[in-house]
This record gives sequence, structure tokens and C-alpha cells, in this order.
Amino acid sequence: MERKIAIVTGANSGMGLATTIELANKGIHVIMACRNKERSKEALSEAKSVTKKDHIEMLKCDLGSLTSIKEFVSHFKLKFDRLDILINNAGVVSLKRELTGDGFESQMGINHLGHFLLTNLLLYELKKSKDARVVVVSSGAHKWGKIHFRDPHLRKGYNVMKGYGQSKLANILFANALADKTKDDNISVNSLHPGAVATNLGVNRQSGFGTSIMKTLEPYFKTPEQGAETAVYLATDENIRGVSGKYFYNKQVSPRSKAASDRKLAETLWIWSEREVGLRSL
Repeated sequence: MERKIAIVTGANSGMGLATTIELANKGIHVIMACRNKERSKEALSEAKSVTKKDHIEMLKCDLGSLTSIKEFVSHFKLKFDRLDILINNAGVVSLKRELTGDGFESQMGINHLGHFLLTNLLLYELKKSKDARVVVVSSGAHKWGKIHFRDPHLRKGYNVMKGYGQSKLANILFANALADKTKDDNISVNSLHPGAVATNLGVNRQSGFGTSIMKTLEPYFKTPEQGAETAVYLATDENIRGVSGKYFYNKQVSPRSKAASDRKLAETLWIWSEREVGLRSL
């Protein structure tokens, strides 16, 4: 029986690493898509040590760089001709307004646009799977989110809640639109809220600001392993084969905001996202 192939973004720590370990333990070949080469080497070593499996590897992918995403996809396609599971897990919380190298507000750029491009560039390989699963990690924060089409990169009036909520709403809208566009293929696309999880989310990538706050809150949060449960469920469980376009929490279909169910809004965001990352329509 052919081993399934999975990509997990943001796999060097937290939920991404926990997801990698769980998938590998299920016999799935996992590609850890990570931004930081040194930290990802440590994570790869840890994943192999914990699982005692060799079917785990790492490829560099900085979701804040369109060039890096394209290079990652090129490297993946040189080695693999199909993809069974794509878990769009990576995410950032930017307390201050920051920009990616392509000029995107970092939360919208990394949490949404980076994954939008990555997924679209891998669609051909996903379509070659007998049962492809795309899992998009969103958040309950989508409920206060709004897509600010007049100022999507939040040049005016930036605050972290506004930016994060927008990016998490974008995650669900993207998953919904992709589910519609792939309904005639063997691809299931679902989004999820993992719950409040003790990870590095909210810690500044460069300065480390926020580390002490996160450590203080850690006892009140889910562990990364608990946070990864729904993503692993959506990626692997046979009972939900063919279920697509839904939003999950604790392995159950969960209510989402009115905006997150708006198909016209999802299509408008899709067209805008294509323009931002330089893609043509499907």
C-alpha cells in the first residue's frame, strides 16, 4: 500500500510539530514546511526521535515570501508527483504592524496569502490523490474579523485584533471557496478552530517579545498535542471522507460567523488574493 504524503506548514514547533508527529505515527510521509532552517533541523530531529520513524523530512518554506513558496513547491514537485494532505497550520500574531518582503501586512500575508499561493500551486498534485485533504487552521477570532478591501494591509488604524481577525476570516473564506472550486475532484477542504493553544503564536519572531506572557498563560491553554487533534482528524479520519466546506471545533462541525458563510465575499476575496500573489483564475 502506497504511503500517503503530507505537508504541514509551520511544523518546527507547537501544533505544527505535534501534527507532524501524529501523522508520522499513522504511517504518513510528512514534509515539514518551515521558515527557520536551524529551528526546523532541531524539530525534524525531535520528530524522528519521538516517532522512531524515518518518513519525515524538512523543506524550507517562508510563507512571508512568494519567492520562497514557489521554490518550496518546485523542490516538492521534483520529488513527488502527488499530495494527499496539506495542513495550512502556520500563523503569526503581529502586535505591531509589520510587512512581509512582498509588502503585505504580515498577518494577512502569512496567515492567508502565503497559504493561498501555496495551495493553488499544489492543486495539480492534490487532484492526483484518491482522497486529498486540505486543512486550514483558522480561529474563533474570525468572528470579529472583517475584510477591509479598501485598506487590506491596514495602513491606517492598525491594531493586532483587527489584523488577526481579518486574516482568520480570510482563512475560512478561502477554504469555503476552494471547497466549491474542487467539488468535482477528490479533494476535501475544511477549516477549523483549534482552541486556545500554548504555542509561540504572539511571540515576535525577531525580538522574542511576548515569550514571558505566553509562559504565564500556558497553564490555561490546551497543549499543542490537544490543539492538533482536530487537524489530524480532518486530515485522516475515514468517517469524514468527502465532507468539505465545513468549519470544525473539537472534531465537530461548528457554527461560523455570517461573514464566514458569505459565498460572494469568499469569491471577492479569492479574486483579490489572486491579484495580490500574481495568480490567474482557476
